[in-house]
Amino acid sequence: MTNLETTSQQKLTYPHTLLKVLQKLRHDVLGEGNDRFEKWRSLLTRESFAPSALNLAYYLALRCHDMREIQLALTPWGLSSLGRIESRVLPNLEGVIATLGAVCGQDPTFLPKHPPLESFFEGDRLLKHHTDELFGHSCNNRTVRIMVTLPSYAATDKNFILDLVKRGVDCLRINCAHDSQVVWENMIQRIREAEKSTGRQCKIFMDLGGPKLRLQTVIPPKGQKRLHQGEGLLLTPEKPTKPHQSHFQASLTLPAVLKQVKVGGTIWIDDGHIGGKVESIGEEGVLIRITHARPKGEKVREDKGINFPDTPLDLNPLTDKDRQDLDFVATHGDIIGYSFVQKASDIEMLQWELEQRLGTDWPKVAIVAKIETLTAVRNLPELIIHGAGKQPFGVMIARGDLAVEIGYQRLAEMQEEILWLCQAAHVPVIWATQVLENLVKNSIPSRAEMTDAAMAERAECVMLNKGAYIGEAVTILDEVLCRMEAHQSKKTPQLRALHSWDI
Repeated sequence: MTNLETTSQQKLTYPHTLLKVLQKLRHDVLGEGNDRFEKWRSLLTRESFAPSALNLAYYLALRCHDMREIQLALTPWGLSSLGRIESRVLPNLEGVIATLGAVCGQDPTFLPKHPPLESFFEGDRLLKHHTDELFGHSCNNRTVRIMVTLPSYAATDKNFILDLVKRGVDCLRINCAHDSQVVWENMIQRIREAEKSTGRQCKIFMDLGGPKLRLQTVIPPKGQKRLHQGEGLLLTPEKPTKPHQSHFQASLTLPAVLKQVKVGGTIWIDDGHIGGKVESIGEEGVLIRITHARPKGEKVREDKGINFPDTPLDLNPLTDKDRQDLDFVATHGDIIGYSFVQKASDIEMLQWELEQRLGTDWPKVAIVAKIETLTAVRNLPELIIHGAGKQPFGVMIARGDLAVEIGYQRLAEMQEEILWLCQAAHVPVIWATQVLENLVKNSIPSRAEMTDAAMAERAECVMLNKGAYIGEAVTILDEVLCRMEAHQSKKTPQLRALHSWDI
């Protein structure tokens, strides 16, 4: 328990007591933050990121403490409750202390000087600068960028990409898990033509496929088509060739994973539609006992994703195919999407590969780390330092895999924490997975996804996936984001005049 966690026992209603607690907090944040920053210092070859790294270090030190009692005590004094401190930790803290000290009649000699006005907006300036580095300057009235995943036919349809750019798309994503370099090259040519035609810049985001853990060959028992709760699924190290007497069988695209799982571990298949527990491990393979399936059972299809959320998988995030694709991606893409990145050494691995292909120019290529696992969340500060400390860098909240890995009930909470941490580091965030999915695919949005799209204004970019109604979705998202930016900036309400009521 920290000292601040015992503050509920103190009389924080007295301003002098509150001031003393805040001064102790500032002392701890400075000490712990500076120590952490010094450990990072040698990694920051991009000097412009140093102030952001220092603010991140202070933020991590601050969030080691439970601040709720202090926030409550500050409110009656009309002072900042420190609830929007992410991008400006020290100025906000010192501003509150200086003002509260004046209220208490404290000798200014024993107080931090009130920070200059510009220091309160420096974090916003740095975040905008880093966002412009990643996505280019915004050509719209909105600050939040829109990214769209390209379908294969975008390579041959002369008007598809042009229409998207005209509607306001800022970045187009090429998924390197699909198609070929010839197709990618045609897509890029269409993007450059659209830029010339519209006079608008559009960044190219090339997403490396990464180690895709999927079901491969699937063989059901004779006479059975669906897998039911309570039944078994045998994951085999080799491709099964004949039906098992009682279990479904399936091989994996990455069979080495089977050596890493343990009895009792959780497994999810097809984005959480099928769930189970590891019951036993033997020569035949890993037997999964199904715990989650619809009453009518579930079809087990090849190429469906599989997750082991309880198992920290030791997988190389760069496959042999990724390295081949990098020969093209490094020279044609503006931003590289990095799948299954989990630790700092993963970032260093990709940077080394870029240096082999681009020489000293490699830091000009931007990286976006896709946060898909609990390990990646825990290592996020180090991922940011190793990435943004050397080149333009962003973070994608890959909500599909992340939800399966950490549990759907924790997704909203974890999404908030990632947004806060990245704001403290002045690193742009991409809000991804199933944004306006019903609208994109079926032309009619659900009510819930409209609210989700509105809340996406808190990120620096929103990603839409491909679908038949993607053009209409871009237009609607553009309007939603513009409207929300008039009401909110990150966590700060914008109190413009309201005209919905006669007030």
